[in-house]
Amino acid sequence: MTKVIIWDDPTTNIMRVMTPAGGNTAEECVEKYLPDGITDYAIVEESVIPADRKFRNAWRKDGETVKEDLTESKNCAHKLRRYERQKEFKPYDDIVMKQIPGANTAGAEDQRVKIRDKYAKMQTDIDAASDVAAIRAALS
Repeated sequence: MTKVIIWDDPTTNIMRVMTPAGGNTAEECVEKYLPDGITDYAIVEESVIPADRKFRNAWRKDGETVKEDLTESKNCAHKLRRYERQKEFKPYDDIVMKQIPGANTAGAEDQRVKIRDKYAKMQTDIDAASDVAAIRAALS
């Protein structure tokens, strides 16, 4: 099994993961490469790291495990929600904003309303989520 080093970066409040390379052991990497001043780290099995990196910025070191912070997971989800909404809006935004002759601007605006409603519900569901699983469900 591969060992990795985890710690919470005090400057960014994001959990960092260091994977040994170049023939170094995890212990050697701690000695050689761990940033100065980091004393609260753990050497753990790589399997401790979540496979789903969607909420990567919400990971927090919790002893020798990784937890996903609920508040930060919601922040990540809102960013993903806005990104996906923007992608869905794009073709209709072009029609409405550019006033393309012969284009169905009323139909485009109707689609934009549907998209707004879809993502407003998603935002409500994310805000109401009491755990990270519920946030993931709201995004799907």
